[in-house]
Amino acid sequence: MLLSLLKRFCLPCMSNIEYKFSNILRGGIIYTCGDSVAALISGEFSFIRFAGILLIGATLYAFEIPNYFKWIDKKTSDHSGIKASLYRTLLAILYFNPLWITRHLFFIKLISLRTGEISLNLFQIGLWSFLVNIPISLLCNFIIQNKIPLKWRFLASAIFSSIMAIYYAMSAVWFK
Repeated sequence: MLLSLLKRFCLPCMSNIEYKFSNILRGGIIYTCGDSVAALISGEFSFIRFAGILLIGATLYAFEIPNYFKWIDKKTSDHSGIKASLYRTLLAILYFNPLWITRHLFFIKLISLRTGEISLNLFQIGLWSFLVNIPISLLCNFIIQNKIPLKWRFLASAIFSSIMAIYYAMSAVWFK
Protein backbone atom coordinates (compact mmCIF):
# COMPACT_ATOMS: atom_id res chain seq x y z
CA MET A 1 0.00 0.00 0.00
CA LEU A 2 2.73 2.47 0.97
CA LEU A 3 4.69 1.61 -2.15
CA SER A 4 1.66 2.20 -4.37
CA LEU A 5 1.07 5.58 -2.68
CA LEU A 6 4.69 6.53 -3.22
CA LYS A 7 4.48 5.45 -6.85
CA ARG A 8 1.29 7.38 -7.47
CA PHE A 9 1.83 10.64 -5.62
CA CYS A 10 5.42 11.13 -4.54
CA LEU A 11 7.65 9.53 -7.07
CA PRO A 12 6.16 9.31 -10.56
CA CYS A 13 9.51 8.09 -11.86
CA MET A 14 9.02 4.95 -9.76
CA SER A 15 6.28 3.63 -12.01
CA ASN A 16 8.48 0.76 -13.13
CA ILE A 17 9.59 -0.22 -9.63
CA GLU A 18 9.14 -3.91 -8.91
CA TYR A 19 8.26 -5.30 -5.49
CA LYS A 20 6.34 -8.52 -5.97
CA PHE A 21 5.06 -11.07 -3.50
CA SER A 22 7.07 -13.81 -5.23
CA ASN A 23 10.31 -11.86 -4.63
CA ILE A 24 9.30 -11.10 -1.05
CA LEU A 25 8.74 -14.79 -0.40
CA ARG A 26 11.87 -15.93 -2.23
CA GLY A 27 14.06 -13.26 -0.66
CA GLY A 28 12.84 -14.03 2.83
CA ILE A 29 13.19 -17.80 2.55
CA ILE A 30 16.40 -18.07 0.54
CA TYR A 31 18.47 -15.45 2.39
CA THR A 32 17.29 -16.86 5.72
CA CYS A 33 18.25 -20.41 4.74
CA GLY A 34 21.75 -19.38 3.65
CA ASP A 35 22.32 -17.25 6.71
CA SER A 36 20.98 -19.95 9.02
CA VAL A 37 23.49 -22.45 7.65
CA ALA A 38 26.24 -19.85 8.10
CA ALA A 39 25.07 -19.12 11.64
CA LEU A 40 24.96 -22.82 12.52
CA ILE A 41 28.49 -23.35 11.14
CA SER A 42 29.85 -20.39 13.09
CA GLY A 43 27.88 -21.25 16.25
CA GLU A 44 25.96 -17.97 16.11
CA PHE A 45 22.43 -19.13 15.34
CA SER A 46 19.62 -17.32 17.12
CA PHE A 47 15.95 -16.87 16.40
CA ILE A 48 16.38 -13.09 16.53
CA ARG A 49 18.96 -13.31 13.76
CA PHE A 50 16.72 -15.73 11.85
CA ALA A 51 13.79 -13.31 12.04
CA GLY A 52 15.98 -10.30 11.21
CA ILE A 53 17.46 -11.86 8.07
CA LEU A 54 13.99 -13.05 7.07
CA LEU A 55 12.78 -9.44 7.34
CA ILE A 56 15.79 -7.99 5.48
CA GLY A 57 15.61 -10.62 2.72
CA ALA A 58 11.87 -10.08 2.25
CA THR A 59 12.04 -6.29 2.28
CA LEU A 60 15.32 -4.59 1.42
CA TYR A 61 16.89 -7.31 -0.70
CA ALA A 62 13.61 -8.30 -2.40
CA PHE A 63 13.10 -4.66 -3.34
CA GLU A 64 16.53 -3.40 -4.31
CA ILE A 65 18.07 -6.36 -6.15
CA PRO A 66 15.34 -7.04 -8.75
CA ASN A 67 15.11 -3.31 -9.46
CA TYR A 68 18.87 -3.03 -9.88
CA PHE A 69 18.79 -5.98 -12.29
CA LYS A 70 16.05 -4.23 -14.29
CA TRP A 71 18.23 -1.12 -14.36
CA ILE A 72 21.18 -3.19 -15.63
CA ASP A 73 19.02 -4.45 -18.49
CA LYS A 74 17.96 -0.91 -19.40
CA LYS A 75 21.50 0.41 -19.10
CA THR A 76 22.92 -2.28 -21.36
CA SER A 77 20.09 -2.44 -23.90
CA ASP A 78 22.11 -0.40 -26.44
CA HIS A 79 24.93 -2.94 -26.41
CA SER A 80 25.10 -6.42 -27.87
CA GLY A 81 27.30 -9.46 -27.92
CA ILE A 82 30.25 -9.89 -25.62
CA LYS A 83 30.35 -6.17 -24.80
CA ALA A 84 26.82 -6.30 -23.37
CA SER A 85 27.58 -9.52 -21.48
CA LEU A 86 30.71 -8.10 -19.88
CA TYR A 87 28.97 -4.80 -19.13
CA ARG A 88 26.07 -6.56 -17.35
CA THR A 89 28.53 -8.69 -15.38
CA LEU A 90 30.61 -5.67 -14.37
CA LEU A 91 27.52 -3.74 -13.24
CA ALA A 92 26.42 -6.70 -11.11
CA ILE A 93 29.88 -6.97 -9.53
CA LEU A 94 29.86 -3.24 -8.85
CA TYR A 95 26.60 -3.65 -6.95
CA PHE A 96 27.69 -6.60 -4.80
CA ASN A 97 30.84 -4.73 -3.77
CA PRO A 98 32.73 -4.54 -0.45
CA LEU A 99 30.22 -1.98 0.86
CA TRP A 100 27.32 -4.35 0.15
CA ILE A 101 29.13 -7.12 2.03
CA THR A 102 29.95 -4.72 4.86
CA ARG A 103 26.30 -3.66 5.07
CA HIS A 104 25.22 -7.31 5.19
CA LEU A 105 27.71 -8.00 8.02
CA PHE A 106 26.49 -4.82 9.77
CA PHE A 107 22.90 -6.09 9.60
CA ILE A 108 23.97 -9.42 11.06
CA LYS A 109 25.76 -7.75 13.98
CA LEU A 110 22.88 -5.34 14.55
CA ILE A 111 20.08 -7.92 14.54
CA SER A 112 22.20 -10.34 16.58
CA LEU A 113 22.42 -7.59 19.21
CA ARG A 114 26.22 -7.62 18.95
CA THR A 115 26.52 -3.87 18.37
CA GLY A 116 29.87 -3.77 20.19
CA GLU A 117 31.33 -5.65 17.22
CA ILE A 118 30.26 -2.99 14.73
CA SER A 119 33.37 -1.12 13.61
CA LEU A 120 35.36 -0.20 10.53
CA ASN A 121 36.77 -3.71 10.73
CA LEU A 122 33.56 -4.86 9.03
CA PHE A 123 34.66 -2.95 5.94
CA GLN A 124 38.07 -4.63 6.04
CA ILE A 125 36.33 -8.02 6.21
CA GLY A 126 34.01 -6.98 3.36
CA LEU A 127 36.94 -5.83 1.23
CA TRP A 128 39.00 -9.00 1.70
CA SER A 129 35.94 -11.17 1.25
CA PHE A 130 35.15 -9.37 -2.03
CA LEU A 131 38.72 -9.54 -3.35
CA VAL A 132 39.19 -13.23 -2.61
CA ASN A 133 35.79 -14.02 -4.09
CA ILE A 134 36.17 -12.10 -7.39
CA PRO A 135 36.81 -15.15 -9.66
CA ILE A 136 33.74 -17.02 -8.40
CA SER A 137 31.63 -13.88 -8.29
CA LEU A 138 32.58 -12.93 -11.86
CA LEU A 139 31.61 -16.36 -13.18
CA CYS A 140 28.34 -16.60 -11.25
CA ASN A 141 27.28 -13.03 -12.01
CA PHE A 142 28.12 -13.56 -15.69
CA ILE A 143 25.79 -16.57 -15.72
CA ILE A 144 23.07 -14.80 -13.73
CA GLN A 145 23.13 -11.65 -15.86
CA ASN A 146 23.56 -13.26 -19.27
CA LYS A 147 22.09 -16.75 -19.21
CA ILE A 148 19.10 -16.38 -16.88
CA PRO A 149 15.99 -14.43 -17.91
CA LEU A 150 15.30 -11.23 -15.96
CA LYS A 151 12.23 -12.81 -14.35
CA TRP A 152 14.41 -15.43 -12.62
CA ARG A 153 17.55 -13.39 -11.88
CA PHE A 154 16.56 -12.39 -8.36
CA LEU A 155 15.91 -16.04 -7.51
CA ALA A 156 19.26 -17.10 -8.99
CA SER A 157 21.05 -14.22 -7.30
CA ALA A 158 19.38 -14.97 -3.96
CA ILE A 159 20.47 -18.61 -4.17
CA PHE A 160 24.02 -17.56 -5.02
CA SER A 161 23.94 -14.96 -2.23
CA SER A 162 22.67 -17.47 0.30
CA ILE A 163 25.62 -19.69 -0.57
CA MET A 164 27.84 -16.63 -0.29
CA ALA A 165 26.30 -15.87 3.13
CA ILE A 166 28.08 -18.98 4.35
CA TYR A 167 31.31 -17.64 2.85
CA TYR A 168 30.71 -14.18 4.40
CA ALA A 169 30.17 -15.74 7.82
CA MET A 170 33.43 -17.64 7.47
CA SER A 171 35.10 -14.46 6.13
CA ALA A 172 34.27 -12.73 9.39
CA VAL A 173 36.49 -15.33 11.06
CA TRP A 174 39.17 -15.67 8.36
CA PHE A 175 39.69 -11.97 7.56
CA LYS A 176 39.50 -10.39 11.04
